[in-house]
Amino acid sequence: MDMKRINAGKLRAIGYDERARVLRVEFDDGSAIDYDNVSRDIWQRFSSTGSAWSFYRDNIEEEFTGRKGRTKPQTGTRPAGLDDLFGD
Repeated sequence: MDMKRINAGKLRAIGYDERARVLRVEFDDGSAIDYDNVSRDIWQRFSSTGSAWSFYRDNIEEEFTGRKGRTKPQTGTRPAGLDDLFGD
């Protein structure tokens, strides 16, 4: 799924899988929520609004049930291993 980077409230990226009808919302704390059964119309309105945070709160967060997850690490970073945590 292609993600659109945004900076609105706590939102940092949004994406939509039209075939699966899944909307993914990523937040500034690294968390993400996937919402099922989101129409293309909702996605188009959300991705083009000038007030994405308000649209999210009013039309998505309150209307759909989401599954929480985490965003992928940024390219070039990797999760800390035991050596990184406790030394060599």
